[in-house]
Amino acid sequence: SATAATSYEEVCDVVLAAAHHHQSAVVTLHAVHALVTAAGDPHLCQAVNGFDLVAADGQPVRWALNWLYRTRLRDRVYGPELTLRLCQSAASQGVPVYFYGSTAEVLARLVANLSEHYPRLVLAGCESPPFRTLTLAEEDETAERINRSGAGIVFIGLGAPKQDEFAHRMKGRIHAVQVCVG
Repeated sequence: SATAATSYEEVCDVVLAAAHHHQSAVVTLHAVHALVTAAGDPHLCQAVNGFDLVAADGQPVRWALNWLYRTRLRDRVYGPELTLRLCQSAASQGVPVYFYGSTAEVLARLVANLSEHYPRLVLAGCESPPFRTLTLAEEDETAERINRSGAGIVFIGLGAPKQDEFAHRMKGRIHAVQVCVG
């Protein structure tokens, strides 16, 4: 898979622009493990190569891009930091967000913390999916729920490679920017 040389600011700009238009897009952040996993799985590699943006999450990935391609990246695009920056921008621009993944308890704490820090953040929804692959009918229901919510950004937190596989299957079905953050 190819990794884009980019920054937090560029990712935020691209995601928010697409979110305002409810474009179906996928952004993923890859550390070394995710890149190696994708490179070793032809189906996953093809899926990731079809994403709209793959950013360097890990410092070793950033170092490699700088050394091999002279990208001069000053920082990685770390999932938790990007989530905060996107939530801050979404709050100020009125873009609803949706959280998909993890456990109900973790989601409740996340939403409470984000609501405290960004009181204008519009939470379109959140859900903790079952810890198994969804059936096609369940995927359709999930896409419908997310689309009905009005979310412009959907944060996917299923872990790699599960979140990349999910985002690939949902691209074109979810009318929002899916951001795979861990």
